[in-house]
Amino acid sequence: MAKKSKNMIPEGYIWKVALQLLFGIKALHSMKIFHRDIKPANILLTKNEECAKLADMNVSVISKTGMASTQTGTPTYASPEVWMERPYSGKSDIWSLGCVLY
Repeated sequence: MAKKSKNMIPEGYIWKVALQLLFGIKALHSMKIFHRDIKPANILLTKNEECAKLADMNVSVISKTGMASTQTGTPTYASPEVWMERPYSGKSDIWSLGCVLY
């Protein structure tokens, strides 16, 4: 969309995509699943760019305790807890989404 036309992405569209991704993250977290690799390459848009989906669940993990400690995912989008090899929660997915949105 914006890359082809060399325009900035409209803020309203960014919020629309962010909200869809947040609902996806909420659904995963309700099942105690951490995605652990949210980055632009793992966000898919439909052909008409109306719907956003999270992809590539290869490094996701089911957390029975609500915490995880293995370092994984793309370092550029990893939360400080992951970098410091400390236990982390689903909040790390939110951190990664924030990095993408920024």
